[in-house]
Amino acid sequence: VQLQASGGGSVQPGGSLTLSCVASGRALGRYVLTWFRQAPGKDREFVACVSNRDGTHYGDPVRGRFTVSRDNRDSAKNTLSLQMDSLKPEDTALYYCASDVACHRSAGWYDHWGRGTLVTVSS
Repeated sequence: VQLQASGGGSVQPGGSLTLSCVASGRALGRYVLTWFRQAPGKDREFVACVSNRDGTHYGDPVRGRFTVSRDNRDSAKNTLSLQMDSLKPEDTALYYCASDVACHRSAGWYDHWGRGTLVTVSS
């Protein structure tokens, strides 16, 4: 699975931003697509995932503010989106998309990663 994230940028606190990740490859329906983020000096943190079988799951820091969705109408290219609202300075991080056959909250489980896209929340 190849993954390419985009959509990062700078936004003021309270603002919104939408990230996208295009996943391409074979048998994409088998894979869960997941967002992680990594702030400077911190470990990679689970944000949200979408599973065709189990639905959506969110990390506690973003639940209620972020919405994850997946467009899988094209079997060879799926798009994972992350709508981020009510952004806070602590949301500043590199955001990565990843894929695996299950939704793991630990980054160590994932073999497939896209390059990160930077989100900066600052006044």
